[in-house]
Amino acid sequence: PLKKMIYNVCDHAACYREVKAQAVSYTTGVPAMIGAKLILEGTWQGKGVFNMEVFDPDPFMEELMVQGLPWKVMELGADESREVL
Repeated sequence: PLKKMIYNVCDHAACYREVKAQAVSYTTGVPAMIGAKLILEGTWQGKGVFNMEVFDPDPFMEELMVQGLPWKVMELGADESREVL
C-alpha cells in the first residue's frame, strides 16, 4: 500500500521574531484558529460534536498555507525510503 506523510517545518527563531512565541505554540494555536474560522464561516457545519477529521480537509490545508504554516507531502516507499513530492 502507498503511504504518504504530510509535514510542516517551522523555524523557532523566525516564529519568535514574528509573534513572540515558540514554534510549538504557533503550530498548535494556528490550526485551532483555522478550525474555528472554518466553522464560523460555515465552511464546516454540523450539529453536535465532531472530530476535525470528519470535515473536508482541503479548506483547512489551504488556510494553513495562508496562515504561515506551509506543508509538504512525502511519499514513503515500501522499503521505508522517502521522496519529497
